[in-house]
Amino acid sequence: MLRCGQMMLAQALICQHLGREWQWEKHRKQPEEYYQILQCFLDRKNSCYSIHQMAQMGVGEGKSIGEWFGPNTVAQVLKKLAVFDEWNSLAVYVSMDNTVVIEDIRKMCRYHPHTWSTVQSESYTHQSAWSRDPSEQCSAWRPLLLVVPLRLGINHINPVYIDAFKECFKMPQSLGVLGGKPNNAYYFIGFSGDELIYLDPHTTQTFVDTEEAGTVQDQTYHCQKNPNRMKILNLDPSVALGFFCKEEADFDTWCTTVEKEILKNQSLRMFELAPKHPPHWPPFIPPTKPEVSTTGAELIESTDKLFEEEEFEILTV
Repeated sequence: MLRCGQMMLAQALICQHLGREWQWEKHRKQPEEYYQILQCFLDRKNSCYSIHQMAQMGVGEGKSIGEWFGPNTVAQVLKKLAVFDEWNSLAVYVSMDNTVVIEDIRKMCRYHPHTWSTVQSESYTHQSAWSRDPSEQCSAWRPLLLVVPLRLGINHINPVYIDAFKECFKMPQSLGVLGGKPNNAYYFIGFSGDELIYLDPHTTQTFVDTEEAGTVQDQTYHCQKNPNRMKILNLDPSVALGFFCKEEADFDTWCTTVEKEILKNQSLRMFELAPKHPPHWPPFIPPTKPEVSTTGAELIESTDKLFEEEEFEILTV
């Protein structure tokens, strides 16, 4: 499931920097942004979205190293790691209680934590910065990775959800679905009839690292064989839908499509779309990077200590 989470996030970054129509071709020189994306996923500790970072951040979600992750846990891990990624400045929103809150997403995507932290005066504390009107900080839209964890049944997927589930793949903002079946995690990228099309991460690959020229042997990062298929009814009911909205207009279109295709025509809804933050919920505070005053070797040591003491829990809503 960790690898599947990396796949979904990598697809979001490709859409952000290279465009949804971009395709990889073997031995073809790629844009510089492509190699920067690969650097984020190298299997080494200091890569932002490496398997090491994801596994370690999972400790804060109650998952020990080596323990299996579910789709929701992976989504929470990506949300926490994204606050350290200044290059992409991605806003990661993970819905709660099967509800996507439009107001909260707009607040998160219009706030630029890295830009604000460099210009705020010393008289403002971190909390007072969050209390300011987002429109006063920055009105530009940060690219959005929207993840909707769901449980579509008890032991098996409920057939009443299948049509709406398929509709999600048709949306231009779709990043696919994290899910699988017992003991196997898959990254679902589409469907054909009553079958789901997926990529299977259960393949041993040779370790690769950055070469002297700054490039990466990238063939193992791409599918070298045809995707697999499985019956929709064999899907484990625990899934996480993924969507990417580069511009605010993309998010507006997504909301309209959800209302039209997912909510209005379904007697049993997969999830809800709420315009305003529910008053009985705790206040929405977007995640932000913890401040560390040390530098150099001391910074690495203090960051490791944060991981060990699981202090990243303070970043969760």
